[in-house]
Amino acid sequence: MGSDLRFQIMADGLFHLFMYVLAVAGTVLLVAARAAGARPGTTTEILRLAFAGFGVWHVVDAVVFHWLLGLHRIKMNSDLPLAWDIAWLVIFGIVPLVLVLVLPNRGGPARGASAALTSIVLLAGLAAGAGPFFNGAANSIIVFRAGMEPAAMMRAVEVADAHLKWVDASGTIWAVDRVSWRGLVALHARGALVVSTTPVIAGCLAWTDAAGVSSSSSQQRGTPARL
Repeated sequence: MGSDLRFQIMADGLFHLFMYVLAVAGTVLLVAARAAGARPGTTTEILRLAFAGFGVWHVVDAVVFHWLLGLHRIKMNSDLPLAWDIAWLVIFGIVPLVLVLVLPNRGGPARGASAALTSIVLLAGLAAGAGPFFNGAANSIIVFRAGMEPAAMMRAVEVADAHLKWVDASGTIWAVDRVSWRGLVALHARGALVVSTTPVIAGCLAWTDAAGVSSSSSQQRGTPARL
C-alpha cells in the first residue's frame, strides 16, 4: 500500500479542504446578496438550491473522484469498498436530489431558511466526521510531513500519549492507539498533516480502521517502542 496510501489520504484531505472553501464562499455570497437587497427567495427555493448543491457535490465525489479517478474511497481498508461508496452516494447524493423533487412549491419569505441551512450543514459535518464512532476504530492513522526525522515523529507520538502500532514503508504514515483531544492538538502542532480521528477534517480517512489497513498492507515496518 505504502505511497499509494499516502497519496489517497492527501488527495482526500485536499478534496475536503476544497469542499469547505466552496461552502464558505457560497455562504459569503449569500450574505452579500442579502446585504445588497437582492430578491429574497422563499424557504422552499433556498432549501431546494441547498439540497441540489449538496446532492450534486456528493454525486460528483462518488462518480468522478471515487470511481473514475480512484483518488480515494469512503472506507479504504474495507473488503467491499464499492458498497460503502454506493451507500454514501445514496444517502448524501441521491436522497437530497429526491428531496429537491418532492419539496412543495408553496412557501413564504425565507425567514427560517437560514436556520434550516445551518442545521443541514451541521448535520452533514457531524455525519462526515463521525466515522470512528460508527466503525468502532480503536486506532488512529497519522500522516506526518514529508522529510521529518523519525525521532521527531516518535517524539510527537509520545507527547500525544499514544502508543505506536506500525509504520508504513514511506515512514510518514503511523498507526497508533486512539488519540485524545489533547493528543490531536499536540500531533498537529508537531508536524502531523492529518489524523484520522480528527472530527470532520479527516474526511473519508475517518472511516478507515488502522488495524484493517495494517492487515492488508504488505509494505510495513516494525513497531519499535522508541526511536
